Amino acid sequence: MNDSFDEPRGEAGHSLILASRVNGTPVFDREGERIGHVDDLSIERKTGRIAYAIMSFGGFLGIGEKFHPIPWSLLDYDPAQDGYVVSLDRSVLEGAPYYSREELVDLGGASVTQYDQRIFEYYGPYGPLPYI
Repeated sequence: MNDSFDEPRGEAGHSLILASRVNGTPVFDREGERIGHVDDLSIERKTGRIAYAIMSFGGFLGIGEKFHPIPWSLLDYDPAQDGYVVSLDRSVLEGAPYYSREELVDLGGASVTQYDQRIFEYYGPYGPLPYI
């Protein structure tokens, strides 16, 4: 029996991954430049669908860090890079809606429609979105 969550047997062919293993995974642009990392996941409570990867980039030692909710459907896992690839330029991501860590608490709260609309309007031209 494998007691470690860090290196499950047969991981290469494994179709499921623990959320704890996604957090911290690097995110690259199309050219292979590391542009940030997945800080967290936003999971729809009732359906269990992942709505957003909360990508973190910028700041220094956690100060000034921005958290960008990116529709999960825009990320593709690349085993060769051991990370996710997003088909967007860094400048597109830097211009995307972002929040402080404190504001992220409201992302799924009472004003979820307002957040979703802002995020979907921004990312809509770049690919399929999880739901509207």
